[in-house]
Amino acid sequence: MSKPKILITRDDIPQKALDMLKEKCDVDIWPKSFPIPRDEMLKRIPGKDAVFCLLTDKMDEEMLNAAGPSLKVIGTMSVGYDHLSLDEIKKRGIKVGYTPGVLTDATAELTVALLLATSRRLFEAHSELLNGGWGKCAWSPLWMNGWGLKDSTVGIFGFGRIGQGVLTRLQGFGVRRFLYNSRSPKKEGVALGAEYVAYDDLLKESDFVIITSALNDETRDIFNEEAFAKMKSSAIIVNTSRGGVIKQDALIKALKTGQIRAAGLDVMTPEPLPADHELINIPNCTIIPHIGSAEVTTREGMATLTAANIIAGLENKPMPANLC
Repeated sequence: MSKPKILITRDDIPQKALDMLKEKCDVDIWPKSFPIPRDEMLKRIPGKDAVFCLLTDKMDEEMLNAAGPSLKVIGTMSVGYDHLSLDEIKKRGIKVGYTPGVLTDATAELTVALLLATSRRLFEAHSELLNGGWGKCAWSPLWMNGWGLKDSTVGIFGFGRIGQGVLTRLQGFGVRRFLYNSRSPKKEGVALGAEYVAYDDLLKESDFVIITSALNDETRDIFNEEAFAKMKSSAIIVNTSRGGVIKQDALIKALKTGQIRAAGLDVMTPEPLPADHELINIPNCTIIPHIGSAEVTTREGMATLTAANIIAGLENKPMPANLC
């Protein structure tokens, strides 16, 4: 009996996951370590039973039409799924697996690192080291002063696994008050000593605003001109969720005019961000290239869970982690 056919959209997938799939499937791998071009994916996907994809691979109506009725399973190596047209996928009865939980620790750690790098101005200080600024300003009482977490109010927007993981990692920093906003109050908030507040109150009261929410119709562009106007002028915002949660033009204006103090971004729009993009040249914006889950064991765990989801879906067994 012939094996099911699967398209894998890049070749730099951890080997353990590739071995799992090669044992069970007839594998077609895009032989590059960068995202498969859309026109190439449209050519390769017809007749495939499954697709192993990433955030860079948009599975919309056009792609699903190209795949045809043979497509039974989509496995995305991500916890986010805004690249998947879920309504259209559900109409066609296609199973979808994703990777929640696996990247919680890595992303929570990265979020704290980005918060500290932004608040203590580490990237700015490093630039001063390279351009000679240290020699000119060394030991000035005002030079490279940052802002500490002690006695501050930290607001977390989106209080799932990652948001909770960030909070637990910040508990040793002397934060005075933790606030959070999500669709509804959570019992974990009580256990962690966090206070559920309305979105506007989180904006108004937080010294540090940390975004760990999903991107959906409710959250898209929710951090816009009105939101930044409600924040403290001394506030710092950190986003490790999805770039689309922030209205980027509004953020740029807020940073340039001093409406807020600083921003730390692991995600932005578009991705990759062009090297000459305006955000990159704003001194009070710390940017890193979407590396929240970039940790060896995490990436292998994401890949093997994706493979396990696909294999289970093809064998009509329950997926370890499914969206539909």
